[in-house]
Amino acid sequence: MKRYHLGEFEELVLLTVGILDQEAYGVSVLEEIKAQTGRKVNISAVHTVLNRLEDKGLLTSKMGGATEERGGRRKRLFVLSSAGRLALEDVRNMRNKLFDQLPPFALDFSNGY
Repeated sequence: MKRYHLGEFEELVLLTVGILDQEAYGVSVLEEIKAQTGRKVNISAVHTVLNRLEDKGLLTSKMGGATEERGGRRKRLFVLSSAGRLALEDVRNMRNKLFDQLPPFALDFSNGY
């Protein structure tokens, strides 16, 4: 099985594209990340990661229709590819496996640490 190595922001963007489904484009991804995490994100960083994830084969994109609200400009819409869905599942399984191995005292904050 292929292992997927994603940076934290790549994982966040990939998850957000999955959440937005057919409505994921640069600004919608940025706004959803901000709404879900409260994190301030730069649009250039979002576009860079979207392009990188597409280059890795984890996303696919297509041009949406022109809209009046965008002055006739089209949106580049992103969706998870099969490899993207597998990558998210792989990352989740790896995190859960590691988390499940934490000894109980590691999450006990009553000792002052």
